[in-house]
Amino acid sequence: MEERAYWVGLNLVKGVGAVRFQKLLDYFGDPRSAWEAHPDQLRVSGLPEKVVDNFIATRDSISLQEIWDHLQSQEIDLITWQEEGYPARLKKIATPPPVIYCRGEIITQDQWAIAVVGTRRITPYGRQVTEDIASFLARNGVTVVSGMALGVDSIAHRAALDAGGRTIAVLGSGVDVIYPPENRGLAEEIIGRGAMISDYALGTPPDAGNFPPRNRIISGLSIAVVVVEAGQRSGALITASFAADQGREVFAVPGKIHASQSKGPNRLIRDGAHPLLSPEDLLQALNLTMVAEHQTARVVLPSDATEAALYNVLGFEPMHVDEVGSLAGLPIEKVSATLALMELKGMVRQVGSMQYVAVKEQTADYKVNN
Repeated sequence: MEERAYWVGLNLVKGVGAVRFQKLLDYFGDPRSAWEAHPDQLRVSGLPEKVVDNFIATRDSISLQEIWDHLQSQEIDLITWQEEGYPARLKKIATPPPVIYCRGEIITQDQWAIAVVGTRRITPYGRQVTEDIASFLARNGVTVVSGMALGVDSIAHRAALDAGGRTIAVLGSGVDVIYPPENRGLAEEIIGRGAMISDYALGTPPDAGNFPPRNRIISGLSIAVVVVEAGQRSGALITASFAADQGREVFAVPGKIHASQSKGPNRLIRDGAHPLLSPEDLLQALNLTMVAEHQTARVVLPSDATEAALYNVLGFEPMHVDEVGSLAGLPIEKVSATLALMELKGMVRQVGSMQYVAVKEQTADYKVNN
């Protein structure tokens, strides 16, 4: 049986989240060994008795082969922690999902993504702003991420598609359960020109408790989160909170102080979020003005061992020159001089005070050309 099917099995066990999933991998070495383990071994690995009971009940009641065959027949991809295709930004959050179910395709371009979220009870003002932001991002090569709910989410997805861009929808249900049902047509378009993803198993209904945890994925995929309109208890504020914890930038669209839909964004601004006065603010604040060029630029290969070492250390997340030197095992003087030369070649970019990112179309390691 396909090895990834055992990832599906562990993902189905109630009580095995990201932390316990990693513990099982650490103890057993691979998902198959964990899935086939004796109950006593599961207890020794650290699973509580109730979770062990859930584990055995799940294992005895399903056929992994049938589930895997169903995934294939529905053209649903499975992306695990250990695969190159797993989104790099998401992998760096505190509790990345071990398994992502995906309809559509996640591509390199999606590294440049911004989440646009907000209330279901959108006002005409919120609709206009959402359309302006999402279409502007799409036209500039930035993928729009949202949750496919009615209101701001759906409008953001639609505007991105209408502008010819890409969009990713993160569901609070299985990817085979479209919610709300009014968005079935939108879902098919997203699958064709982006991706619809979830960390919930197939058939999982859209229970209310599923949505707050999924919001960490919306922010985790993104460079920044934009809250357009939201009440004071909106799920969009949960996404903004996750974003702040993950080191993402948070932007909020200011609104009338007496309007209920603007209370959430106005509060975020009061607490330190960036006030978003125009879509252009996003590209300028995040240094994304050259996104299209970064995505299509020819990759310049390292010319010596020092360049190769620095290039392989750097990724899409900004890294201080001191950390680069430490990870590469090189003196800071040599690191600084080499990075300056690499920036002139277009291999790296300085995105802040001594903070660098790599400019490359793929994340595979590069070696020096001989």
